[in-house]
Amino acid sequence: MNTKTLDSDSIVHSQTIQRMLQQLTEHARQDIDKVEDPRFQALLETTAEVLTGLHTAFRHFDRREEKAWRA
Repeated sequence: MNTKTLDSDSIVHSQTIQRMLQQLTEHARQDIDKVEDPRFQALLETTAEVLTGLHTAFRHFDRREEKAWRA
């Protein structure tokens, strides 16, 4: 495999994961209003924040915005 093929594949997989992370983040945030337990609400908010951070990391990978992601 050449580098270009691997790079294209990584972007495709990254974008798929980003969509899934975004959907899960939205789901967690929507569920906050559906439960009454404040501890679980906090867990859902923390989950959404962590998933947002992961989504950002994948986006930075795609755009090569961090030194670690540059070849």
